[in-house]
Amino acid sequence: MLRKNVRLRKEYLMRIEDEKRAKQKYDNKMRLLNAEIERKNVPTDLYRDEDNLRKEINAQDDNTIVPRTHIDDEYAMSFYREPQIALTTSRSPSQRLVTLMKEMGLIFPNCTRVNRGALVVKDLVTHCQQKNYSDLIIVHEHRGEPDGLIISHMPLGPTIYFGVKNAVLRHDLDVRADPLSEQYPHLIFDNFSTKLGERVITVLKHLFPVPKIDSKRVLTFHNENGVISFRHHTFQKTFNQVDLNEQGPRFELKPYKITLGTIGQKEAIVEWQLRTFINTAGKKSVL
Repeated sequence: MLRKNVRLRKEYLMRIEDEKRAKQKYDNKMRLLNAEIERKNVPTDLYRDEDNLRKEINAQDDNTIVPRTHIDDEYAMSFYREPQIALTTSRSPSQRLVTLMKEMGLIFPNCTRVNRGALVVKDLVTHCQQKNYSDLIIVHEHRGEPDGLIISHMPLGPTIYFGVKNAVLRHDLDVRADPLSEQYPHLIFDNFSTKLGERVITVLKHLFPVPKIDSKRVLTFHNENGVISFRHHTFQKTFNQVDLNEQGPRFELKPYKITLGTIGQKEAIVEWQLRTFINTAGKKSVL
């Protein structure tokens, strides 16, 4: 099992390097095409490769000219199987964190709650790989208040790290929530317009199976200045309106790091990291 994981990891890293080379070649093809459309001279750094690039352009169509990304390989099995999620907490969780984990277990279909106990991160990842889980979700806390969420895709990554704030449990809602339906939910992603926002959508949407058309559950992820507000509703259609009933829990997520590997891999490549010490960090809308 260990040799297999090492081999798969090496193949994964090789695919990433091949993707970088393919992306560079794709950019050169676009520069060559743009120069031809605008009736300009061919860029001087493309003189040597002009003939080969033109042959490849003539042999490709609109679909094959765009290079594949490692995202295609990460979630290739999502078309053939529903996600199976392992959900756990940090060590020695408080009662509030355990309650949040139980409520999140109702949000994610096909979710299995795992008691953390004395398990270290490496043992958790090994357990998920052996049991063929698709994702591992870990919820963290600070002084009894949930403050972190980690989603790690199995078996090779990626792993995305969120900060959690303003968590409100189902029992904390002002209106008493109805018994929760177990239908597969519809997903709403609002205001994710950047490339990083599309990356976050890819990670989140593959945690849920495809719902039926008549499902009455809706999960909303709304981005506002890099902070994702999560809401969980059920709805009922009447003659001229739609009645929403919030089910909870609700919280805000702020992504701060994405790595190309599973949780606990020190050698994993950092795909993106929030750098708050830069002067313009607070002005950028990363998602």
